[in-house]
Amino acid sequence: MPALAAQPPNLSGRASARRLGDTLGPWLAWLRDERRASVHTLDAYRRDLAGFLDFLAEHLGGPASHKDLAGLTHADFRAWLAHRAAAGSARSSSVRALAAVRSYFKRLDRAGLVHNTALAAVRGPRYRRPLPRPLAVDQAAAAVGAAGRTTAAWVGARDQALLLLLYGAGLRIGEALALCVADVLGAPETLVITGKGRKQRVVPLLPVVRESLTSYLARRPEPADPASPLFVGSQGRRLNAGVVQKRFRDLRRALGLPESATPHALRHSFATHLLGDGADLRTIQELLGHASLSTTQRYTEVDAEHLLRTYDETHPRAT
Repeated sequence: MPALAAQPPNLSGRASARRLGDTLGPWLAWLRDERRASVHTLDAYRRDLAGFLDFLAEHLGGPASHKDLAGLTHADFRAWLAHRAAAGSARSSSVRALAAVRSYFKRLDRAGLVHNTALAAVRGPRYRRPLPRPLAVDQAAAAVGAAGRTTAAWVGARDQALLLLLYGAGLRIGEALALCVADVLGAPETLVITGKGRKQRVVPLLPVVRESLTSYLARRPEPADPASPLFVGSQGRRLNAGVVQKRFRDLRRALGLPESATPHALRHSFATHLLGDGADLRTIQELLGHASLSTTQRYTEVDAEHLLRTYDETHPRAT
């Protein structure tokens, strides 16, 4: 592993950050280049570590050094987590912050700069990720159908094609909006999607999705140059996710859908409906681009809840 060379960290002007500056930059670069962390993850980890170093500066009475980091005890890490809790940090935020600190210490340990055995024994706050909240089959179909009914025919075709990609192929909204015209020319049967961590996966396109994309491209007000963004706004620039989310809020109110109905809920619906129809978890994991099967397994809980609810509502002995 290459040594941690001195690089100016884009963290903060705080004393602890300056004192450890020769390791912060390479750590972030390692996360970006080798761990393929997203920009959002890098920003979050940068903030989390800055907060940790700020705490240590007060806790230890001065900016932390590598020697200080090596000497931290279990009680020191617990004091930091307690400080976060007292400040009102969400449990999910503290779980992520602990992951950031663990990553930083792991990198320092591999470089032979800091060895700390206490951190491995630190348990984060108990946190249960909320279950996905998919739409029912009829709700998803209603949202996709209503998206095509707008005053501007090409906008309706665009919105319908986009929502069909989310529901019919399980794409994240950012993945769909990142596509270019060249990706769908000729109505291909599959798409190569670059997801989180720049991990690529192949997703099949249903005939109805391909037809919707072809119809949208034929109606676009400007020529669909292969290098141009697939989904564009009224100014011809790449469509913004905020515009899509607002459009879906309007659809949700018009159709009387629950507050949980969002563009991302269509991705949840894709996975849940596949599972309900007998698809195996490994296949769904590949289609969604999940790095861990445990993330995909959350959909089994959703499907079980639906099964029990249906049983309670329909079995003559349930009441």
